[in-house]
Amino acid sequence: MPVAQTTWYDFVNRIKASMPNGILDILVVAFLIYAIIRLVRQTHTAQLAKGILLLLLVYMMAMLLGLSTLKYILDGVMSFGLVVVVVVFQPELRRALEQIGRTTLWGNQLFKVTRSSDPDTLRARWKTAVVAVCDAAERMADTHTGALIVFERGTNLSEIIKTGTVLDSAVNPEVLGTIFYVGTPLHDGAVVIRDGRIEAAGCFLPLSNNLEIGKDMGTRHRAALGMSENSDAVVVVISEETGIISLAKNGVLIRRLDRQTLFSMLEEDIVPPETEEKKQMFRSWRKKHEEKEQ
Repeated sequence: MPVAQTTWYDFVNRIKASMPNGILDILVVAFLIYAIIRLVRQTHTAQLAKGILLLLLVYMMAMLLGLSTLKYILDGVMSFGLVVVVVVFQPELRRALEQIGRTTLWGNQLFKVTRSSDPDTLRARWKTAVVAVCDAAERMADTHTGALIVFERGTNLSEIIKTGTVLDSAVNPEVLGTIFYVGTPLHDGAVVIRDGRIEAAGCFLPLSNNLEIGKDMGTRHRAALGMSENSDAVVVVISEETGIISLAKNGVLIRRLDRQTLFSMLEEDIVPPETEEKKQMFRSWRKKHEEKEQ
């Protein structure tokens, strides 16, 4: 048998023997690369990642071309490179671990205690809260009243709540307007809404380190973005200077929202879906109604 054919058969047999593990290995590596790219994309760490990649390319060229002095210097850099990467990317690594911890694979609500175990009651409360926040946001935007409103979702925000004053109040435009009225003790902090009720006000939020935030955005916007980077919370922010309504989610700040757009986004992200039983009842009722009309 020719050598080329023997080599080919040997190559095919090796692939067949290691195919399950090999495919799994490739998929895991591909996923990790994809996750890393998503992690550094559109943040200031993208430039750092490019710098590290360039350093690795220079190191490979030094090895291939036999540049011993350059290789010696880069060897020294690489020896403590892992520590440098951990220090430089500490906020991003923390965010990635938090995202893994709150993934739906484990169940976002597994360790979260809600005030009501009835899904329909909780859904109605959230929907009322969303409408109230949208009404309040529209009023505060007209009067240029600064506000910061956090909607707790899967990530438990108890540590954030501890920094403020616990209220346990219903969500309505009047309460929100009073909290954020200039001169009141709680107007500079954030309101945290949990299970469709105002849990606390005057809370302090972590500030974002994103260097791409515009100069026209102040501490409230940096806090809203920081909260969305460190949790799965959705944050509504109203600018005191411009009256612009913005929404922060998953580390992204969406600006210049009107009431209807804000309501649509909050309803999609915050209000729990209807139970399957209720959906089925509605389908049955609609079907009977259509049959009667025919």
